Amino acid sequence: MLLLVTTVKLIAEIALLALLGQWLLGLLAGAKRDTNIFYQILQILGRPFVAVARLVSPKLVVDRHLPLVAFFLLLFVWLGVTILKIQTCMQIGVELCK
Repeated sequence: MLLLVTTVKLIAEIALLALLGQWLLGLLAGAKRDTNIFYQILQILGRPFVAVARLVSPKLVVDRHLPLVAFFLLLFVWLGVTILKIQTCMQIGVELCK
């Protein structure tokens, strides 16, 4: 159980950082962000989570806002899994969680 929780938490952290990095790089690069190789790599990393956000969100949400929706969904997943990991570590003992 701890391995599953830790794996989901790690995937959420990587995706959150990719979406945050994509946003920051988009601010810095401006209109030429689509030609930036690092922006494209971050976009590839975040694409599966943005697709899930499209499936979950209503059609009223504009495609431009989907990365933000994906970011908040991942943030809620990360918070939930972090709480679950803390509870699991308290049950089995902190020494076994290291």
